[in-house]
Amino acid sequence: MADPALTLRVHSPFAEVVEQVRAALVGQGFGVLTEIDVRATMKAKLGEEMEDYLILGACNPPLAHRALSADRRVGLLLPCNVVVRADGDATVVEAADPREMLAAGDPVAAAAMAGVAAEAAERLGLALAALGRTPDG
Repeated sequence: MADPALTLRVHSPFAEVVEQVRAALVGQGFGVLTEIDVRATMKAKLGEEMEDYLILGACNPPLAHRALSADRRVGLLLPCNVVVRADGDATVVEAADPREMLAAGDPVAAAAMAGVAAEAAERLGLALAALGRTPDG
């Protein structure tokens, strides 16, 4: 299996990158349905400190509809997770690659949804590229 993530490393402050990621996702037709502040959760629940770490659950409704129409089990992979995390003097943005997520499952379902996964991966890649660089992955 290839790298399951599209990854981008930028040298900008975490909070600034989070706002840029949100805007870039909207620009590609995604809305953020869920947000998990992992840092705050670890502090509140375990008393543990960690770097800024945010998980955004992004959804593009037309793509989600097409995927769910092809196979209802795809809901296990929705929404598309995008992680924004501090890493030293940089901020890392990672998006789960829908093509790789499907590759791990049923080959028949993956074949039926290959076009949707490719379009979702392209849109996520374009959203990351809007931050100024082409993502790895």
